[in-house]
Amino acid sequence: MERTLIIFKPDAVMRGIVGEVLSRFEKVGLKMVGAKMLQPDYEHYYQHYEGIGTLKTRKGEEIFESQLRNMQQGPVIAMVLEGVDAVETVRKMVGATEPKSALPGTIRGDYAHVSYGAANSSGKSVSNIVHASADSNEAKQEIAHWFSEGEMFNYETVHEQFTQPKK
Repeated sequence: MERTLIIFKPDAVMRGIVGEVLSRFEKVGLKMVGAKMLQPDYEHYYQHYEGIGTLKTRKGEEIFESQLRNMQQGPVIAMVLEGVDAVETVRKMVGATEPKSALPGTIRGDYAHVSYGAANSSGKSVSNIVHASADSNEAKQEIAHWFSEGEMFNYETVHEQFTQPKK
């Protein structure tokens, strides 16, 4: 089983759509093995977005700082999801980072429609509902950054009884 990190960003929490979006992940058989609501400080986000994700290195200081300001607008809900090919499944379900480019049926395509151009012209960052780990290596680092082992749970869902090989 593979694990991945998702973060419901402040825009998802403040719009009251976390449960609706979470149910989409659960319907495909991913299970929640860790969850918490928190409002991290700048340093926590710096480590997440640059120490692990290299956003500043890849996209520049302005985009990086805009993203960190956006993330500090309110609380977030961090979750670890587990399942077969969890990282790839979640990335496919979430859609393109720029909501305008995300296909209908994806989370970003259905819930966020702002473009990079519109966000830049208004001096805001792109609100795109959820963060999802880019690959399995990043997922492992992000999970360790956001959760301790004691905050993770192991259990079997009914879905697993029908989809997983017998032990």
